[in-house]
Amino acid sequence: MKQIFTFFSLLIIFNLNAQNIKGVVTDKNLQPLEGVYIYNTNSSSHAHTIANGSFVLENNKVGDTLTIGLLGYSKLLMVLDENHFNKGVTVALKSKTILLDELVITEQIDALNSISKIDLETNPVNSSQEILRKVPGLIIGQHAGGGKAEQIFLRGFDIDHGTDISLSVDGMPVNMVSHAHGQGYSDLHFLIPETINNINFGKGPYYANKGDFNTAGYVDFNTKEDIGSSEINFSYGQFNSLRTLGMFDLLGNTPNQNAYVAFEYIQFDGPYQSPQNFNRINLFGKYTTYLKGNDRLSVSLSHFKSRWDASGQIPQRAIDSGLIDRWGSIDDTEGGNTSRTNVNIEYNTLLSEDLQFKSNVFYSQYNFELYSNFTFFLEDPINGDQIKQKEARDIFGFNAEFTRDSKLGSADATYTGGFGMRYDFVNDVELSHTLNRNETLNYLSLGDVNETNMFAYINAEIDFGKFIIAPALRLDYFKFIYNDALVSDYETLSENKTIVNPKVNVFFNQNKNLQWFLKTGIGFHSNDTRVVVQQQGEDILPRAYGADLGAIWKPFPKVVFNTALWYLFLEQEFVYVGDAGIVEPSGKSRRYGLDLGLRYQIADWLYFDTDATFTDARSVDEPSGEDYIPLAPDFTLTGGLSVNNLKGFSGGIRYRYIDDRPANEDNSIVADGYFITDLNLSYEFTNNLVFGIAIENLFDTEWNETQFATESRLQNELEPVEEIHFTPGTPFFLKANVSYRF
Repeated sequence: MKQIFTFFSLLIIFNLNAQNIKGVVTDKNLQPLEGVYIYNTNSSSHAHTIANGSFVLENNKVGDTLTIGLLGYSKLLMVLDENHFNKGVTVALKSKTILLDELVITEQIDALNSISKIDLETNPVNSSQEILRKVPGLIIGQHAGGGKAEQIFLRGFDIDHGTDISLSVDGMPVNMVSHAHGQGYSDLHFLIPETINNINFGKGPYYANKGDFNTAGYVDFNTKEDIGSSEINFSYGQFNSLRTLGMFDLLGNTPNQNAYVAFEYIQFDGPYQSPQNFNRINLFGKYTTYLKGNDRLSVSLSHFKSRWDASGQIPQRAIDSGLIDRWGSIDDTEGGNTSRTNVNIEYNTLLSEDLQFKSNVFYSQYNFELYSNFTFFLEDPINGDQIKQKEARDIFGFNAEFTRDSKLGSADATYTGGFGMRYDFVNDVELSHTLNRNETLNYLSLGDVNETNMFAYINAEIDFGKFIIAPALRLDYFKFIYNDALVSDYETLSENKTIVNPKVNVFFNQNKNLQWFLKTGIGFHSNDTRVVVQQQGEDILPRAYGADLGAIWKPFPKVVFNTALWYLFLEQEFVYVGDAGIVEPSGKSRRYGLDLGLRYQIADWLYFDTDATFTDARSVDEPSGEDYIPLAPDFTLTGGLSVNNLKGFSGGIRYRYIDDRPANEDNSIVADGYFITDLNLSYEFTNNLVFGIAIENLFDTEWNETQFATESRLQNELEPVEEIHFTPGTPFFLKANVSYRF
């Protein structure tokens, strides 16, 4: 009895002495760091810093030892004394080269995103085409002169330009709803690669804070708060390729404030007989200040403008007959221009010790004009089939999110709730038949779109020790309005729709370097407003039902392996075909597959990564043999070997492979696969001056970057032909660059 009394007395004394401790973690320039892991080695309590660098750690007492660490920074050990409890903990971490052996799976907020951070650090992107390739298993292709948004492939989807992947930059949506060219159209070219701080991604529809277009997955880009130093970069190469970049730090090491501007100009003619005459200008500026209590306020402004010509997709028969070669064209009057201006304001604060608030408000003004000719003389044997797609758009919106740390019984729990809205006003969404880009022959569709999406969600993460269970629920409301300018009498067509989608994710931390996960959830993507009003509210928010079972495993200090077995089912949907101005039902579909990834830090200066995907994609309602999903990849492989600062040398060799895949429903027409290798190498002469070269398609492989099964008719043909039409991929392409930091 005496022993029991003594035990409970000691337990009470321990609990009375155990206290919460507050702190702030910054870098050496006193800029707050987010996602830093704080671990009490005595009580096993742990926490992560939020956006303003602050944290609250429970269950501490004098003499306890804290471990404080973040990938890319030297780990710090600290013994707690009375001053830490009275005045709080203030820590400045020193940056260092990211190494894979420092990664502890269970210390990361999201281990897969931490891996992508290592990928980005060891092999930085320096072109907009490389940005999305940082997502494991994602393949892109360009087929319209460099100014059009890339075609995206992921998890057995030909996502076109964004129908089934949600993209955002600093909380601002990239996907365009009810776009002139296609639903979900996502042009990321306004993002300057060197301004990217980190890339967060997730595959499948399992994330409560992701709504429209989050079926195959999502990708969020976050721009830097602080660029560290100013930089000027100049690049020149074959095919009249030119890129200039300027990034200027405006405030230096001013405490609690950062400001910088970035400028980018690009031009490129390409290897084609008809030059692309492509040019693009990007301007970006960001100011961040930390207010009282470390509240963070960021304001960013950007402007992007681009114009281009395009040789267009060419039919194989035109090459076989000798009419043109691979670099020729049937209609070289294709091309277009586009622009986007963005204003984004972010505000993050700690409302109390256990309640965090994050928000952003955004506005975008967007213009788009595209000329294409996919069928040549099929519809109009005299003037040809050139079409124009054009729109002018204003986007308003905001996101707000609250995160509270709490308890559920004896288990730690984190509750996240958010809400927001997005409003698109699209003026004169046009599809017209044109001639030589300057004469409109007739309008195929023309009208104004108003679309509103309001949403709310709640997510819980309940930590039972080795198990973490995260149930979530998301509510979305849509209002669709369309005014058709081609009808004689003014009429407003409108529909509204509400959808509720649950999600449940389960994580099992078998040990500190092995995590299993089961993710399940329902997502959706909206259909074009013109589809919605034509279908009178039926099947306008098709759902996607998904499940992932996988693991992230670090079997050795310098090796990380990740895998996921997944399944995704999509309901019936109606798709607005922007190139034809018609509505097509696509039917139900199912996809399943296996994702595999490997990272190996061979040496401190040598890093290997590779990702493979295996997918089976089929339409559900079609008979066997006629149920192929056009252009759905069966197998992709990406990866490379990177050298980081070996006696001044840095560089890497990257490869990407996509297999042969069906181009139509019965697989009678096949899109050829390809294996492409790129190389980059640089040498740092001083701490400030770097020279480098980059080679795309190192082995000069003949490949088709984008391919479609299209029915077309050449001017001298009596009957149309359906076959592969393609854009030839870039041949051996050498560029040299020089950069100076100051």
